[in-house]
Amino acid sequence: MNPNILICLLICLLVTPLSVNANLVVKVREPKVTGNKAIIKLELKNTFTEKIESARAVVFLLDDQGKMVAQSTKWVIGGTKERPALAAGATNAFHFVVASDKPFASTNLTAKVQFNRLVLVGGKLADVSKSVHVENKAGVR
Repeated sequence: MNPNILICLLICLLVTPLSVNANLVVKVREPKVTGNKAIIKLELKNTFTEKIESARAVVFLLDDQGKMVAQSTKWVIGGTKERPALAAGATNAFHFVVASDKPFASTNLTAKVQFNRLVLVGGKLADVSKSVHVENKAGVR
């Protein structure tokens, strides 16, 4: 085997464990619907080695045809003086309320969650496309 290839493989094996990305892991629980409100529980886990100062998420409620029937954007971590940051390794829950002007016509709704801002300690912005892992298994019955 070519020694240069062997050296490259060895370097890749040594560097790979160091390149594991930390995440904000989010589990989306089944929403509860009452009249014109849907409450979606988000379970948040910070697997970064530093605290998350704030995170903002958008929840889209879709009907069985895939049409959006409601949406809402909220700070789920930090963002206000009353809401604390999420320490490294810590977990927390956030109950996301999505309201509509009228009661939902369908009871077969799906909640999709996307994050659009993630701020680490010191105001450092994280790339939400790489640093947030959403387990989106929620459906409204």
